[in-house]
Amino acid sequence: MTDNRSDGPAADEQSSQGGGPGSVTIAYIAESAGVSIPTVSKVINGRSGVSAQTRARVEELVTQYGYRKPSGNRSNIVELVFRELESMWAVEIIRGVERVARKNRVGVMVSEFGLRDSVGMSIDDTVGRRPQCVLSVAQLAQAERDQLTAKGIPFVVFDPIDELPDDVPFVGATNWRGGQAATRHLIELGHRRIAMISGPDHPFCRARLAGYLSALAEAELPADPGLIVRTLLTREHGYAAARDLLSRTDRPSAIFTANDLQALGVYQAAREAGLSIPQDLSVVGFDDLPVVAWVDPPLTTVHQPLNEMAAAATELALALGRGEEITQVGLEIATTLTVRESTAPPKR
Repeated sequence: MTDNRSDGPAADEQSSQGGGPGSVTIAYIAESAGVSIPTVSKVINGRSGVSAQTRARVEELVTQYGYRKPSGNRSNIVELVFRELESMWAVEIIRGVERVARKNRVGVMVSEFGLRDSVGMSIDDTVGRRPQCVLSVAQLAQAERDQLTAKGIPFVVFDPIDELPDDVPFVGATNWRGGQAATRHLIELGHRRIAMISGPDHPFCRARLAGYLSALAEAELPADPGLIVRTLLTREHGYAAARDLLSRTDRPSAIFTANDLQALGVYQAAREAGLSIPQDLSVVGFDDLPVVAWVDPPLTTVHQPLNEMAAAATELALALGRGEEITQVGLEIATTLTVRESTAPPKR
């Protein structure tokens, strides 16, 4: 941890003044100025969003302590951080990162932090390696972001699952439009009882559900709360939700799921109920994992361009690592609907 005691700055980053008060960190300047670490980072990097008075106070301390941004002492790698590497789409992300890293002649290191309660690698290990930049998949806690900022290590959050402050760089997908496109497709086929198996209360799940509701409203179809199930983003939970939906006398003729794994669970529940896809039930997923093109029947799904998203996130992270001025902190890449054989008009 950074030493922020009042007897002087912590000795982990070099001061530009050999006769100054020793080494100083962004965290120490932030504490001295009474502001947050991201605010000091904005001032040092010449970014907007800081009042003139605060900027002047921070700049005065930067000059007083002779602070300068670390340069030349970071390793020539991009560190790609996953919470869990079991995800079926991890390979697509790694492929996109590696493509851009190879073009820029930098290496890629893949780390798995584990979930909050697990034992394993942590942000301390990443900070110790001093990568050129960090690309974090799904989430990066406030304390972790502050720690990276304090050490001058830029980062980008890939496909965030939580709300982020406005100044945190991220790359995501157009989840709302994806949910809308999937539901519109089913409506255009003639379906009127369309269920949605949604996910946890994450921004991207809420956006996909909002797209579904928007398409229903656009078609003047009522949104039946009984046809909306919120559950986890796994095949097992998709199966359990679909089994309940399909056991009803007024079962839906189509189901849209928040991801492809849930859709695979719907396939299993439909088979057990003696229903044929798409003759008795149409199914649409979200993500377009490579495996869903090979299931029987091949799944209609919203294509989330993971490879392109990962490439864009890596380009953004490397630009930040080079100290370049970034005009767009957040980037959303368009989703598209991939129509295969799991959707058809409902039985009359």
